[in-house]
Amino acid sequence: MSENFKFFQHKDCEFFPCHENANPETFNCLFCYCPLYALGDKCGGNFKYLDGGVKDCSACKLPHNPKGYDYIMRKYVEIMEIAKKKD
Repeated sequence: MSENFKFFQHKDCEFFPCHENANPETFNCLFCYCPLYALGDKCGGNFKYLDGGVKDCSACKLPHNPKGYDYIMRKYVEIMEIAKKKD
């Protein structure tokens, strides 16, 4: 069984690849907007906080690398906890 659903590229995008020094051959656009952002400092990626507390992920290629899909799926339980309705 193929796993093509784990990888997508949009080479016509004016920002492709959107991270500096990224390998365009293996760059995965599937998670263009990273679901790990909501995990703050527990995302596991290469980020920093800017003045004012804004999370800067411009140096992170974690969701865009060939193993990114599997990593994000393992973290989805934590993401779902953030989204749960609190009584």
